[in-house]
Amino acid sequence: MTVIEVKNYTSERMQKSIETLKADLSKVRTGRAHTGILDHVMVEYYGAPTNITQVANVTLIDARTIGVQAWEKKMITTIEKAIRDADLGLNPSTQGDMIRVPTPALTEERRKEMVKLVKTEGEDAKIAIRNIRRDANESLKKLVKEKSCSDDEERRAQDDIQKLTDKSVSEVDKLLADKEKEVLTV
Repeated sequence: MTVIEVKNYTSERMQKSIETLKADLSKVRTGRAHTGILDHVMVEYYGAPTNITQVANVTLIDARTIGVQAWEKKMITTIEKAIRDADLGLNPSTQGDMIRVPTPALTEERRKEMVKLVKTEGEDAKIAIRNIRRDANESLKKLVKEKSCSDDEERRAQDDIQKLTDKSVSEVDKLLADKEKEVLTV
């Protein structure tokens, strides 16, 4: 492995950590309805657990209501039960062949819990980024030991990795601030 490969690999891993954080934050409810809430709900479909988006059309009816249109009529009760059992605090109701999922307004206490959850997710992402930095610095030290790069190259690369780390951590902080603002907005 060369110094450039270490830097590229480190950059790639830090970017993946940020993408994971974005995905985790998208699951956090904000009080408005969004179809992403149901993305991880699994439905029993012909004996196999299947993602809800594979057996139904999930859309927004209005700002507080999600509509779920099953592709097969016999799946309606199964989908409704899966949403109820998913522990999302949602109470779906069936109207004909459409399942309406109203999202309840968040209380102030629940919003504060959500902010704590968001901060925990952010801290986990920062820890992951710092671990990636540590791994990269160890790889650089190994290169110096193997005489694949000089001490000066190592120091420059460590500075670059530190800049990458600082940039990634500041991006995490920005994502957290945006999500916190979104959660606290009534």
